[in-house]
Amino acid sequence: MKIVFLGAGSVEFTQGLLADLVAFPDLGEFEVALHDIHPERLDTAEAAARVIAAGRPVRISAHLDLRRALEGADFAINMIQVGMIDATRVDFEVPARYGLRQTIADTIGVGGIFRALRTFPALDRIGRAMAEVCPDAWLLNYTNPMAMNVWYLAAATPVRNVVGLCHSIYWTAHDLSELVGVPLEEVSYLAAGVNHQSWMLRFESGGQDLYPRLDEAIERDPGLLRRVRVDMYRRLGYYPTETSEHSAEYVPWYLHDEREIERLRIPVGAYIGISEENVRQYEATRDALKAGRPITVEGTMEYAPQIIHSVTTGTSRVVYGNVQNRGLVANLPDGCVVEVPCVADALGVRPMAVGDLPAQCVALNRSYVNVNELTVRAVTEGRPEHVRHAMMADPNTAATLTVEQIDELCGALIEAHGELMPESLRSRS
Repeated sequence: MKIVFLGAGSVEFTQGLLADLVAFPDLGEFEVALHDIHPERLDTAEAAARVIAAGRPVRISAHLDLRRALEGADFAINMIQVGMIDATRVDFEVPARYGLRQTIADTIGVGGIFRALRTFPALDRIGRAMAEVCPDAWLLNYTNPMAMNVWYLAAATPVRNVVGLCHSIYWTAHDLSELVGVPLEEVSYLAAGVNHQSWMLRFESGGQDLYPRLDEAIERDPGLLRRVRVDMYRRLGYYPTETSEHSAEYVPWYLHDEREIERLRIPVGAYIGISEENVRQYEATRDALKAGRPITVEGTMEYAPQIIHSVTTGTSRVVYGNVQNRGLVANLPDGCVVEVPCVADALGVRPMAVGDLPAQCVALNRSYVNVNELTVRAVTEGRPEHVRHAMMADPNTAATLTVEQIDELCGALIEAHGELMPESLRSRS
């Protein structure tokens, strides 16, 4: 079995995923091929991988060449970040000059749109290379914006097997179980929607609804009322499955208003600090490896190692995946990317239909899907005007800026990102 890590220079993530994989004794011997376009980061990833795999039946190889890394692969884990921290700063700093506030900026919104646009050309290369050298392999995508990237892979590349993976639903269930005082292993839950904006449709233990206990926990702790997703839950009736920092920028209600930012303690610009900390952690790992000092590695509980184990050994388990909607969520458009439970086993990853979402929840999801669709169409149809249309359709952007400001911001970001943009979008029409 061969597993390829694409964007292996995301060293901390690479370490955690590899630690998960080597923790499965029944996987037997396997190969991990590391790929990155940054030589120093690739060297660091290889050194870390060799430490983690020491004494285990794991063969490690490192490749700057994408096709060479993918040859004969059974699985490819995608965690690339095109443009790295410099592009992230552009995504925050340029919109901020127009008065547009963002928190994480990696899903929808202006930041999500432009992160997608600079990622699509890399996805083209990955999808086409996989179709040629490992057509039966599974592409397990972690790169954000998740829904746009999976949609683009399905619409514009010949890659055959792709599923997007995110830990937000698992950790929501984990955190809610702590809030209501029920061990996670005794909790059953069902969630669905779109990535970073799914909904906890059922949250139970022993057949008993746990939402009333969540309501009691919120009443006991008024501080919980100062969280965006608790505010959303109390108004919508279903708990959203991504953090308050994320959730704040997918709706039109909060970020344009100073009072709401204060009331709900919304950390504007949070992802810049997170990105800077990621760089510091990478540098600390790099320096420790060079000096021969030990590095600390912890497992991640991520879905990719679980899927690889299930497909390889036939062990059946349920994970949450982001896949094209083919009747899975009945009241979301066909072909958009939805987040639903999936069965992983020897047959692969098979999504399960969940029917209709509650009307108030799917209404928000449709706004999210509109941004996704216009962003993908901007590139697949070569229509640069759809980038502006996506920004105009985005809830937070539309609640903050005039259409003239949106048009100016679009041009400023295309210019600022320069050659990272798809060629068809560099001259605006």
